[in-house]
Amino acid sequence: MAWKRAAVFAALLFFGAARPSAAQDVTLTSPDGAVEITGMLLGFDGEFYRVDTQYGELTVDGSGVLCEGPGCPSLVDFVAELAFSGSSAMAEVLLPSLIEGFALRNGLQTRRTAMQNARFAYALHRPDTEAKVAHFDFHVTNTDEGFADLLANEADVVMALREIRKPEQTRAYEAAMGDMTDARRSRVLALDAIVPIVSPGNPVREIATPDLARVFAGEIDNWQDLGGPDAPIELHLPHAGSGLSQAVEDKLLTPAKLVVAATAQRHPRSSAVSRAVTTDPFAIGMTSFAETGNARALRLTGDCGFSLEASRRTIKTEDYPLTAPMFLYLPARRLPKIAREFLLYTRSPAAQIVIRRAGFVDQSPERIGINAQGDRLANAIASAGEEVSLAELQTLIETVGSMTRLSTSFRFETGSTRPDAQSRANILQLAREIETGLYDAKRLLFVGFSDGEGPADGNRRIALKRAEAVRGAVLQAAELPEVLQVEIGVEAFGEALPMACDDSAWGRQVNRRVEVWMR
Repeated sequence: MAWKRAAVFAALLFFGAARPSAAQDVTLTSPDGAVEITGMLLGFDGEFYRVDTQYGELTVDGSGVLCEGPGCPSLVDFVAELAFSGSSAMAEVLLPSLIEGFALRNGLQTRRTAMQNARFAYALHRPDTEAKVAHFDFHVTNTDEGFADLLANEADVVMALREIRKPEQTRAYEAAMGDMTDARRSRVLALDAIVPIVSPGNPVREIATPDLARVFAGEIDNWQDLGGPDAPIELHLPHAGSGLSQAVEDKLLTPAKLVVAATAQRHPRSSAVSRAVTTDPFAIGMTSFAETGNARALRLTGDCGFSLEASRRTIKTEDYPLTAPMFLYLPARRLPKIAREFLLYTRSPAAQIVIRRAGFVDQSPERIGINAQGDRLANAIASAGEEVSLAELQTLIETVGSMTRLSTSFRFETGSTRPDAQSRANILQLAREIETGLYDAKRLLFVGFSDGEGPADGNRRIALKRAEAVRGAVLQAAELPEVLQVEIGVEAFGEALPMACDDSAWGRQVNRRVEVWMR
């Protein structure tokens, strides 16, 4: 029978649904009784049942079956459920702000309920009938615990301050959650950065990145070695399981082949790091840009004289090297309609305003005029020599002098031509903007730059290939009309416009980039 074949096919789809509070026995039966599926109900999204059966986890279209048993949900008063777990920095401010914004935009009201064991919940309901339409549950932990909850089927969405690690990725794939590095499984919600902070009374204003790594490894333990007073350095970091702390290890210590000193004091929240450092004139901590508080952030410097400071613009462009995107990870499950609408909202221009007002760095593109880039041009002139001539710098200015740089930039994973996580999000964002006609009748120029390692001609060729690859990825991601309304070109200037010193791995990675210029 055609219906029977369709029902069996639907049952074999391995898409998930929203997780119920407790799995219970159900029996799903076709109207003619020809097909019967019995098992534990794992979820129902208002349209599809997700059932754990003797054949494995199956998903069945609810419109073609009758549900019997204590676990059967109400089809009339269905309430969508979505469970978040992970980063406290995201759970405490960012996600609640976005839920409030989403509710306001859709004419819904919210009710927040505090619970025990680091949990709270948001109920979304209609103001006219008080009918609850969604329940968002939050488990405020850290990135490690977020992935653990996901793998235990106790969360639908992970809030993470780092990328998923290989063991987690493997276990998720084995649990039929899909490839968690796929664009559909992970997304950058907002942008943040790791910043070194000191007490406002500390005389030290800047620190070389290699020295910063040695400080947190315990190799430099006196402020006198950094131009400060003769006093021991007290180290402060978030909890070892937090995404921010792990990002410090991945981005700062691991490239220098160092590990965190055992003497570092750990805190359950990165905001607690800021409070501890603020009151201790001999302390240094690593916290997020959004949670600097009353502490003072140090500039990052290099032996060549370049310095970089964390700001909304330098984080958005990734010119600041210790950027830390804030991720949402979702398994290959079918979520309720209102949950899908919320996740779609988080990428909207309205949501970017909410993100910015909440104190985080949004992903809306900004335009940076040539006059606002004096430091970059000064660095380029200071670095000019045999490899990069003054004539080449003049060509660069002639090319982009009448254009505006977009804050949308692209950088690459260490030792790879693959764009990093923030850049992969930028590819999708720029593709959507081209689709909507935001750049119609304009010219976009993808400009490649490199580090200074190796011959200048070879670096220029590599930079051009990267620019072409990024342009190709953007066009491939976009659904474009037959006649493109925007002119898109590529150019490369190799090592002509350095952002940081080439004497360290992080500096070279910052210099390897593709920028977007517009006229």
